[in-house]
Amino acid sequence: MRADFSRINRDKAIFDDIYALDDPRAYFSVLGDLDYMIPDVAEPVVRQILAAKASATSVKPTVLDVGCSYGINAAVHRFPLTFGGLRHRYARREMRAISSETLVDLDRKFYSAWPDVGLARFIGLDVSAPAIRYATAVGLLEQGIVADLEKESLSPEGARILRSADVIMSTGCIGYVTEKTFSKLLDVTEKRPWIISFVLRMFPYDSLAATFEKRGLVTERLTGATFIQRRFRDAEEFERSLATLATLGIDATGLESEGLFHADLILSRPASDARAAPLEDIVTVASGRGRPIGPRYVHVGGHEGLQVALEP
Repeated sequence: MRADFSRINRDKAIFDDIYALDDPRAYFSVLGDLDYMIPDVAEPVVRQILAAKASATSVKPTVLDVGCSYGINAAVHRFPLTFGGLRHRYARREMRAISSETLVDLDRKFYSAWPDVGLARFIGLDVSAPAIRYATAVGLLEQGIVADLEKESLSPEGARILRSADVIMSTGCIGYVTEKTFSKLLDVTEKRPWIISFVLRMFPYDSLAATFEKRGLVTERLTGATFIQRRFRDAEEFERSLATLATLGIDATGLESEGLFHADLILSRPASDARAAPLEDIVTVASGRGRPIGPRYVHVGGHEGLQVALEP
């Protein structure tokens, strides 16, 4: 049975407004205040997977970032930069005071000044026209497509851009997009791409894995490690998300119960590629990647049972 993603999404905070602006300052401010870190914690793992893909084909892969927003994944993968560092850049009062047009010009020069140390070229797909416009204007994405493939068809121009994708990745859009979007993407790609997905544990992946299997792709889930996305915004998001996990039979102890969204790493690709280099052989997750985290919502036992508390 297909998971009801729309119901699960109602348990999460809504941030639609930060994706509809002409530059990413609000994006970094709002998500940064919640210790959003998935681009940074995913980067070394994605780098290992892209290296394995490049080794298998001897070609620098083209990566399609689904739900790319302002191109932040491209920024942290192509340049020696981090989400945290960029957040501080945009938080400076001098940067907050300028117009979007001026910021785009500064950012174009800023990114062009860094050496491109990435293992791939990036293109993007997002429903936000302003975000795509920014990401291409500053040079983070070579090309971008504005489309909601859950509701509409891919344009001929979009299909042309996506045709060369070797890798499709997402670090947070599963749940907002489903197998509908990925089926349309796979319909137009010339190759059978590798699909890298960081998926919040509250979103079942079965329907996507089944769709990929029909197209000759096998799906592997990395065991023994999860990846922090961000803190819960408030007590309501915390409690509702834990309730959803409990309904799905997923134990949140030591993970979401500590006040943090956690994502699984899932890789789908042709069976021959998976046999040649299993996911567990490709990826090494370093321990001790401690990061300072702000106050979190947790459960505390008391005379009246478990209560929600904000832990410093």
